[in-house]
Amino acid sequence: MSNADYNEISKNGLWTNNVALVQLLGLCPLLAVTGTVINGLGLGVATLLTLVLSNSSVSLIRHWVRPEVRVPVFVLIIASIVTTIELSMNAWFHDLYNVLGIFIPLIVTNCSILARAEAFASKNKVLPSMIDGFMMGLGFTAVLVLLGGMRELVGRGTLLADAHLMFGEVARNWTLVIFDDYTGLLLAILPPGAFIGLGLIIAGKNIIDKRLSKRQAQAVQNTGQEAIA
Repeated sequence: MSNADYNEISKNGLWTNNVALVQLLGLCPLLAVTGTVINGLGLGVATLLTLVLSNSSVSLIRHWVRPEVRVPVFVLIIASIVTTIELSMNAWFHDLYNVLGIFIPLIVTNCSILARAEAFASKNKVLPSMIDGFMMGLGFTAVLVLLGGMRELVGRGTLLADAHLMFGEVARNWTLVIFDDYTGLLLAILPPGAFIGLGLIIAGKNIIDKRLSKRQAQAVQNTGQEAIA
């Protein structure tokens, strides 16, 4: 696969076909746990690892799985990977695991993971499948972190609160207090705040896409005029 194809895979995962902003998949955990940057990062990394490992595994066995049973096999692979990640988090990141709660095992039901296994990994080699999973997971993680940052900043006036849950005791003092003596906006921390925040992010992406489309159209028009002249 050429570098151009890898660039297209990366662009799709991060922007053009972003799981959260375009496909609108996996919104339940995205809206539920993004009260802080660290919560969003923790769930995002778990989802990214699941996408990379599941895509790689599906790609490896794609020639040996009959079409009639491919979906149950893919689900079994995803469930096994998520269980491994869940047990690992429970062992090494127990406090963060308790915060994220049921949403770690619910990664199994994230439609984007099965969709990438079916649409891409089952039809491509291992390396492109790994990159596809990584970029899709990275795009999803970026939205989780951005939304978590927005909600934490507006709701608490801080960033990186409870960083020690993920990075250990060395990160206990990493909390950035952006607004002193800030009482916080409760709406931002509650589920409605998550919907509002995600809507603002999607609106921002749409505005950027429209501006890029106008620039591209203008560039094509200018090129055509120059060719005629």
